[in-house]
Amino acid sequence: MRSTGCRRVAAIVVGLACACAATAGQPALAAKPRPSAEDVAKARKQVRERAAELKEVALRLAEARARQEELAAQAALAVEAYNEAVVREQAARAEHERAVEAVKRADAMLAEARREVAPIVAQSYGGYDMTEPGLAMMGGPGGPEGYLQRTSLLHHMHTERAQTLQRLRDMRRVRSIMVRRAREAHEEQRRAAERAAEAKRAAEQAVAEQVAQTRRLEEEQARLELLLSQARQRAERLERRRTAPVRVRTSALRTATTTVRTLPVKGVGYRFANAAWVKEALAEGSTAAKGDIAAAWALTQLGKPYRWAGAGPHVYDCSGLTMRAWERAGVRLDHWTGTQWTSGPHVAIDELQRGDLVFFGKVKGDPRSIHHVGIYIGDGLMVHAPRTGDVVRVAPIWRRDLFGATRPAT
Repeated sequence: MRSTGCRRVAAIVVGLACACAATAGQPALAAKPRPSAEDVAKARKQVRERAAELKEVALRLAEARARQEELAAQAALAVEAYNEAVVREQAARAEHERAVEAVKRADAMLAEARREVAPIVAQSYGGYDMTEPGLAMMGGPGGPEGYLQRTSLLHHMHTERAQTLQRLRDMRRVRSIMVRRAREAHEEQRRAAERAAEAKRAAEQAVAEQVAQTRRLEEEQARLELLLSQARQRAERLERRRTAPVRVRTSALRTATTTVRTLPVKGVGYRFANAAWVKEALAEGSTAAKGDIAAAWALTQLGKPYRWAGAGPHVYDCSGLTMRAWERAGVRLDHWTGTQWTSGPHVAIDELQRGDLVFFGKVKGDPRSIHHVGIYIGDGLMVHAPRTGDVVRVAPIWRRDLFGATRPAT
């Protein structure tokens, strides 16, 4: 037994010796070559190049974003131009309908006047020819006295006939005026419809350009940020491997994540939406002020998408949201910033109350430049539908293009 154990130990020793002889002079399999100083320097150089490229593009992106803001303002103006054209088209249609009804009434009056004229005989009266008064005097019944009576009667008939004919001529004039008004109203309606269609096309084009420009900017920025992030990670990984005392496992390359655009002051918006005054204003049989009701209702629409010319219930543009908010308070507004600006007295910014409409325009003092409107909710904040790609949200009113405010309820 002892000799057998000795033989086993000897075999193990011999095996280990053979293994050591076989691997002598070869590098360890687990040992990975460390990056050289030159490798690290190249990686750092690539980071600098990527950073310089991103810096250069960042300047271009800043200019593009400025153009994008201008484009957004132009789109808002086009949307409001479309809303204006729709309002004017509706007014022209109503005027045309009133003119058509007036023509119908004039036709009825003209027909009545013609019926009154029809019995009048143009050339003789009662069968007596007044071109021969002597014969009528001698040959007529009753002699001269009968003639005088007939003459008086005929004079009266002549006067009445003249008045009837004058009424007929007046009715013809009235009808002519009504027909002309109807034609003019119809033409105005046609022109208004054409303007609405043109404004709609302009708005669609402006909004499409805005969306495409935004998408290109976001894609380009994401691509450059990803390249820079990859270059930095590679340089840091090489640096760690070079300086690490032992081989360490590096983490996998993190993929770039898209930055989620959070709603500015979203928390404030939702706190406003759950405020006690909001619940009170929206309660059944509420006696709250109209401005509180309008502002409270607007807060219930937070998060709904913007869509140009949208007026609810699922999508809104700026003037569509304010129109519906004040409609909830019992006040009718047009779907257009132009007439909403004149829907009530203008109020100073430091005297704003909940529900006041806050307007934004490119040119101070020129209402034609107004391109946006929001509804004030207090604390320098408003609810508004900003632009395509965004949603109804709360935002500060303090912008460079702040134009003024209106209180529709008074």
